[in-house]
Amino acid sequence: MSVPLWAWFAVLGVILAMLVIDLVAHRKAHVIGVREAAIWSVVWVTLGVAFGVVIWSIWGAEFGQQYFAGYLIEKSLAVDNVFVWAIIFAAFAVPREFQHRVLFLGVLGALVFRGIFIAAGAALIENFSWVLYVFAAFLIYTGWQMFRSRNEHVHPEKSRVLRLFRRFVPMTDAFHGQKFLVRKAGVVVATPLLAVLVLVEITDIVFAVDSIPAIFAVTSEPFLVFTANAFAILGLRAMYFLLADLIHRFVYLKVGLSFVLIWVGIKMLLLDVLYIPTTVSLAVVATIITVSIVVSLRATRGQGRRAIETEAAGAFRIATPEEEAEAEPLFRRRRASARASVTRR
Repeated sequence: MSVPLWAWFAVLGVILAMLVIDLVAHRKAHVIGVREAAIWSVVWVTLGVAFGVVIWSIWGAEFGQQYFAGYLIEKSLAVDNVFVWAIIFAAFAVPREFQHRVLFLGVLGALVFRGIFIAAGAALIENFSWVLYVFAAFLIYTGWQMFRSRNEHVHPEKSRVLRLFRRFVPMTDAFHGQKFLVRKAGVVVATPLLAVLVLVEITDIVFAVDSIPAIFAVTSEPFLVFTANAFAILGLRAMYFLLADLIHRFVYLKVGLSFVLIWVGIKMLLLDVLYIPTTVSLAVVATIITVSIVVSLRATRGQGRRAIETEAAGAFRIATPEEEAEAEPLFRRRRASARASVTRR
C-alpha cells in the first residue's frame, strides 16, 4: 500500500480540524445530555465509516476491509476504556459539566501516544518479523486474563499512580471550575481534575498496549493502523456520555472483548501456517461483539440508566465562591509581577 506524504498530512489536518470544532462546540462547561452525545456519536461514526469508504475506493477492497476490521476492533476495545473513565469520574465525584474537558485532553494525549506506539510497532515488525509471535502470545494471554477477571472492577482510589501523584504534587480537595492548576497563597496546587486527567491518560496508555498489537493482527499497514485507531478513539467522548449510565447493562461485553483478543491472537499466531481472509476476521469480530451486546441487553431488560457506584477516592467538592475569589489565576500573578518590576524601574 503506497500512501503519499500529502495523504498523511490531509488525515492529520482533518483530525485537527474536527478536534477544533469539537473544542469550540464545547468551549463552555455544560452537562452533555444523551441527545447531544447521540448526535456527536453519529457524527464521529459517520466520519470513520466515510474514511473507510475512501480507503476502499482508492486502494481497493482488501485494504478497505483491513481498515474496517481494525476500526471495529479498536471501537470495541474502546468501550472498556469508556467504562473505566466512568468509574474514575465517579470515584472523584467529578461534576458532569467538567468531564468533557478532561476527556478532550485525554483523547488528544491518546492520539499522540498511540502514534508513538504504532510507529514503534511498525519498526519492530519491519526489522524483527518474529515479534508478531510475541504480540500473538501477549494478546492470547491478555484475552484469557480479561476473561478470568471479567467480574472484577477497577478501583481508582487504590491506584499506585494516584498515590504517587498525591505524594509529589500538592493538591486541593476542591474543583475550581475546569482549572487543572490554581495558585493559593502564592503556591501552585493541583485541583482534583488534574489527578483525574493523569489517571485517564494512564488508562489510555494501558489500553493502547492491548489494542495496538490487536490491530496489527488484521493489517500491517501503518497508515491503516493509525487512521483506524484515530477515527475509533475520536468518538470516545461522545460514546462515554452516551453509555456511562448504562455500564451495568453490558454484563457480557468483557467476555466478548476477551474472545476478540484471543481470536486476533490466534490469527496472528497462524499467520505463516494458515491464511485467514480479512473478510472472515471482520465477520468473526463483528459477530462476537454483536452477540455479547445482544445477550447483555437481553439479560438486563427493564433496567434503566443509573449512576455508577464506586468507592470514593477522597472527599472532593466544588470550591465555594469565597475560595474561587481567593484563588489566583496561574499566570496573572506573573504578569502582574512583571508590570510591577517595570514600574519600579
